[in-house]
Amino acid sequence: MAKKGENAAVLEAPAEQTTVEKDLESLLGVSSATADKLRETRYDNLETIATSMPSELALVAEIGEDTALKIISTARKKVEASFELGTTILERRKLIEKITTGSKELDALIGGGIETQAITEAFGKFGSGKSQLGFQLCVNAQLPKEKGGLEGGVLFIDSESTFRPERIAQMAAAAGLDPEGVLTNIHVAQAMNSDHQIFMLEKAEPLIREGRIRTIIVDSLTAAFRSDYIGRGELSERQGKLNKHIHTLLRYARNYNLAVYVTNQVMDNPGILFGDPTTPIGGHVLAHTSTYRLYLRRSKEDRRIAKLVDSPNLPDGECVFRVTPEGLTD
Repeated sequence: MAKKGENAAVLEAPAEQTTVEKDLESLLGVSSATADKLRETRYDNLETIATSMPSELALVAEIGEDTALKIISTARKKVEASFELGTTILERRKLIEKITTGSKELDALIGGGIETQAITEAFGKFGSGKSQLGFQLCVNAQLPKEKGGLEGGVLFIDSESTFRPERIAQMAAAAGLDPEGVLTNIHVAQAMNSDHQIFMLEKAEPLIREGRIRTIIVDSLTAAFRSDYIGRGELSERQGKLNKHIHTLLRYARNYNLAVYVTNQVMDNPGILFGDPTTPIGGHVLAHTSTYRLYLRRSKEDRRIAKLVDSPNLPDGECVFRVTPEGLTD
């Protein structure tokens, strides 16, 4: 059995790309002050700098865009293109692990559970079970691997003030775990706005690198962006920031073998006259980046209906599960 944090180390990029560069000054031809600023903001290796945008680098390093472009160009000349063989990717995918949702029907729908190296998105109206699934994953991620867990901690970014430790404690007790111990392994960040949400996720990387985090939950991914950017005039900026944010999540998932679960708000599309008008927020940016998309809706009593609407390798389908005081079940 792999030791805690072992999988995270296995999937990191080659050492020359991830190791903090000690001599950015000579490598990039920048001043010590600029180099220190780059290290402080996690632009501490050549690959990260080579794949960044000039406007982004200029902002964090407090330099002009022309200077940022020169730094990026220099970094790209020193970094080799990292193509991989299909067989290499296949071997990496053999390291994928899955967290049980507590419902065998739901697990079967999504191929065995919430997958690492991927983003699983759940969207639906209020009361559809999105947050309840997130709470259940906070517990199940800490289960032994033979019981459908990852034996690791959880990073929970809460943008809707929905995090309820007492509910998680209730689920933990029902699973036979120590509620206090489970809550101790959950690192919660309350996001006050979209910029704060982005900032908290970026600041979490040192914690993730230590191998203490195996699951990231964002509830909700889009709420703060929807509140901060109102109207069509701000849509482009909102989508740009959301795109960068979700790609950070995807990078964490792939590089550190993490499971990422995000919830998403919905709206009623007035253009749909027949059928279900429920449409997820985030547009094509989110639709193209999420690996698995689940549409949750409420049924009778404690039943919920889950529909798999998008997956790269699984057929569309539906299942029914229950949200009980003990947690999610069939």
